[in-house]
Amino acid sequence: MSINKVLTQIAKENKKAFIPYITAGDPDLKGTEIFIKALISSGASVIELGVPFSDPIADGVTNQKSAERALKNNISLNDILDFIGDLRKKDITIPFVLFTYYNPLLRMGLENFAKKAQEKGCNGVLVVDLPPEASKEYKKILDRHNLETIFLASPTTIKERLEIIDESSSAFVYYVSRAGVTGTQQKVSETLKDEIDNIKKVIKKPIAVGFGISTPEQAKEISTYADAIIIGSALVKMIEDGEGSNIEETAKKIYDFSKSIVDAIK
Repeated sequence: MSINKVLTQIAKENKKAFIPYITAGDPDLKGTEIFIKALISSGASVIELGVPFSDPIADGVTNQKSAERALKNNISLNDILDFIGDLRKKDITIPFVLFTYYNPLLRMGLENFAKKAQEKGCNGVLVVDLPPEASKEYKKILDRHNLETIFLASPTTIKERLEIIDESSSAFVYYVSRAGVTGTQQKVSETLKDEIDNIKKVIKKPIAVGFGISTPEQAKEISTYADAIIIGSALVKMIEDGEGSNIEETAKKIYDFSKSIVDAIK
């Protein structure tokens, strides 16, 4: 099932979706598979897989370190697509979003990337440094290969751009809850609810809120006005803290945390 259909179905049931993020290949692809299974067991609706990149300008320190660990294992975009294909052969059906920068796609070739991503069972792509205004050819190629697109909106996005973002996004719109890079925060912005209420006057696609959410309490609050909650840095930090220890212990922590988020936003 497509990402958009999953989120739409969850909304029809008066529920909210949880979209966790982890970096593919951190600490290695076997560990990533174990973490994915823990996230699925916890009730995740969609999983974002980060493509490690050498210059992740939109990421905070935690996610930067995660990308560095994966790159030490020489994890490439090709490896990640093959990895998704292997998961599909094991009857893992949850939708996958690739969270990436544009450079890895250009190096592979957009057509080659889209063809392989479709063949391997990838569902959607979020290119954090590609503005929708410059995405015409990219979107045309992804549409042709049934890959859903996701674009970013933020507190500073004007109405005219929101309209372009909504039109360009086929899966959902990723709303950045605060200015800056990824990372945990102590509390939710006091203006976030009003911001979401306002952009819903323009955005017709599901709205997923991310950047900085790190507790069940924050997730519960945001779920009262957003369609989905995205959490990355808090999970990636658990993987960092578990480096060198039993992978199953880290997976259990990931499961427990993720289950607490799912339970909070029911």
